[in-house]
Amino acid sequence: MDFQAAGLLDGLDAEERAARLDLLERLAADGVSIEELKAAVAEDRLALLPVERVLGARYTAAEIARLAGVDAQLIIQVRRALGLPEPGPEDRAFSKDDVEAARAAKLALDAGISEASIIELTRVLGEGMARFAGAMAATFADTFLHPGDSERDVALRYAAMAKQLTPATTPMLASALGAHVRESARRGILSRAERERGHLSAEEETAVCFADLVGFTSLGGQVAAEELGSVATRLAELAGDVATHAVRLVKTIGDAAMFVSHDVVPIVEAALTLVEATEAAELPSLRAGLAIGPAFNRAGDWYGNSVNLASRVTGVARPGSVLCTQEVRDLASGDFAWSFAGRFRLKGVADPLPLHRARRIADPEGEPPQAEAPPARARRPSEVTKPRAGRSRRRGSS
Repeated sequence: MDFQAAGLLDGLDAEERAARLDLLERLAADGVSIEELKAAVAEDRLALLPVERVLGARYTAAEIARLAGVDAQLIIQVRRALGLPEPGPEDRAFSKDDVEAARAAKLALDAGISEASIIELTRVLGEGMARFAGAMAATFADTFLHPGDSERDVALRYAAMAKQLTPATTPMLASALGAHVRESARRGILSRAERERGHLSAEEETAVCFADLVGFTSLGGQVAAEELGSVATRLAELAGDVATHAVRLVKTIGDAAMFVSHDVVPIVEAALTLVEATEAAELPSLRAGLAIGPAFNRAGDWYGNSVNLASRVTGVARPGSVLCTQEVRDLASGDFAWSFAGRFRLKGVADPLPLHRARRIADPEGEPPQAEAPPARARRPSEVTKPRAGRSRRRGSS
């Protein structure tokens, strides 16, 4: 190939030119076409092309379908559900692992699982795998990218590490899946009525907690993106630490975390612990809101009135506080110290809602717990002010 004529060496000095030329020759010898090389250079990903080769995209959708004995359209639907771009009929976008995955889908279909269910499961998997792949890429860069590397240096080192380490992720993923399936089975309750109906209940009484960092959005304009990401990562770590057998961490999204439980005491305890841990870690102030009511689990996430209500309660909580609905307070009245926060008009709720702040009975500052104040008048929407970014030290407030 005439790499010079193709413009693949333009603008490079002697050392960079020699390194790229060596890399281009290696890739060409491995069967990469001049068109693929030009596209990789134009997109500034030539150094990552060897990693793509190691990961082995060799098959078209039609070839995968033929090898696995499934319809090619299902292969395309599964790829879209993973959050990946749809390949053209002649695009070799699939690897030998995709052949095994398609065969697994065939087993599921033969066992009676519907295509719609397979797509839904795949969509959930894709969301998690996208984050995992992004984290792996960042880890590779932090570990194997050295100052002054040429494209060839990066390409050869990354390809070698991908070849060595990528297979090791398979038992990691299998272990994680197995652990979560076992835990789901351990938590699950299959009632007699559900056995008789032949399907699970649509809704169940669920306590829901949302917790978010106050001022996180405005913080984005004050600190570097990397530091902002570190704050979100630290919150996710702390949220994982407070989850217990009775309290499940559903998800973390940037500055927020969501928990569910079938018992209000453990989830209020988790919220208080998370507020304390966030303060100890010197992160922006955290606030939490809790509600209980009917909710249902769909594809690993939770939906329902209690979910929406917990989110609304979080929105009016003050920094450093755990704010709960009357129902949560009544069910955990003897386990925590409570103070009446007032009645709030919340979006989607017809009447002003009484809310209560939870504290530990043994006050962290050595002060005796305060008795609840008498019910306050309903606040007009204009009186419900936005929480300040600083930590609140007022007693008896939300």
